[in-house]
Amino acid sequence: MCRFYKALCAIEVVIAGSFLVLMVLMIFAGGIARSLGYPLNWTIDISTCLFAWACFLSADIAWRKNAMMSIEVVTNKLSSPVQDGLRLLNYGLIAAFLAFLIYYGINLAWISRVRTFQGIPSISYAWVALSLPVGSALLLISTILKIRAQLRGERPVSAAADIL
Repeated sequence: MCRFYKALCAIEVVIAGSFLVLMVLMIFAGGIARSLGYPLNWTIDISTCLFAWACFLSADIAWRKNAMMSIEVVTNKLSSPVQDGLRLLNYGLIAAFLAFLIYYGINLAWISRVRTFQGIPSISYAWVALSLPVGSALLLISTILKIRAQLRGERPVSAAADIL
């Protein structure tokens, strides 16, 4: 299972990076085409879809690497057991919210399966809506792994420690 998860994480990084690059290239191509008098309006629409997916995938990558923004001015002054308890409480709240997003994201994708995306007949809005439950599921897996590590007594390492 560990090898599968590591492979999934590697694939996630490639997909997120590819979507970001494709998004930028499509917007650039659309701008060039517009300046030449041949606007490609669909490039912005497809870029929006790629952006939704890239946001959720990138959020999971950042969450997994402890690279999310955090304000620890108050919590760093607390004792270690209190910090651990607050961290577990925070993880629990995040996990509950992500479970909520998964449930309602699946409902949203199901409801919007018949809706076309930005009027493009062959693309369903469900492909964009699926970014919510899929991204939330990946984030939930990362959160569960953080909870497990916390319960095992492993100390979280901040991303700033990698930089310094």
